[in-house]
Amino acid sequence: MKNFSLAVVLLTLAIPALAQKSPVVATVNGKAITKKQFEEYHLQNLKFVGQRKITKEVSLQDLINRELGIQKARKSGVDKDSVVISKQEDILFHAQISKDLEGEFKKITVTDEDVKKYYETNKEYRTAQILFRLRVEPTPEEVKTGFAQSMEIYDILQKDPDSFAKYANKYSQTSTAPIGGELGFQPPTRLAPEYFEAIKGQKVGFISKPVRTQMGYHVIKILGVKSFDQIDKNLYKKIIYDNKRDAIIENYFSNMAKGADIKTTPNLL
Repeated sequence: MKNFSLAVVLLTLAIPALAQKSPVVATVNGKAITKKQFEEYHLQNLKFVGQRKITKEVSLQDLINRELGIQKARKSGVDKDSVVISKQEDILFHAQISKDLEGEFKKITVTDEDVKKYYETNKEYRTAQILFRLRVEPTPEEVKTGFAQSMEIYDILQKDPDSFAKYANKYSQTSTAPIGGELGFQPPTRLAPEYFEAIKGQKVGFISKPVRTQMGYHVIKILGVKSFDQIDKNLYKKIIYDNKRDAIIENYFSNMAKGADIKTTPNLL
């Protein structure tokens, strides 16, 4: 079929295998495609905005093509490929969490008071940075050099804080160097944890000592702080919802681990 959209076919991954009796609308090498499977897929297909005109015939052809692909994959052993197995396991992992915890997730509520309480200790800062980058796995010498360079700049800025933008422009290894290293206002969740902890609770004008993240060594300056009335409260409700959801998931696995036989070898890490 021309202009066949893989994205549309992937929608069928959400369709459960149906064991109940239903009229058969097509067979592919003896494998039945039921009317119920077809109707559920066609409904999803109609919701997908693309360049194809969606008709019942198109949806049926999608399902036929999908079954042809699955049958060929099984014959050629693709389902036994380690990469495919890993992806299948990822699907199982997320499906199990959804099955067990969806009800708990639906009970999560976030109030305006929750947002206000969270924001008291998690302000939204406007910052600039001077970053000395490190590789993902730097050598001890690279770490030593990066720290020394960032400390040198920090010492200079303690005497001349107004020159921050000039030194950021000259030394910062980021795309924002030409504008003085400025990142603008960012909520805590969009900053590296170490970066945010280095400025948390500080005032405008504060310049941090070098702080290391997975990207390298940062010297950070606070340029502004939003008041509670200025923030996007819906964004912060989403942040708090995610925190509550993550706590549920963490507790879920903590309880599961209590009944499991788990052995680790920390010395190999």
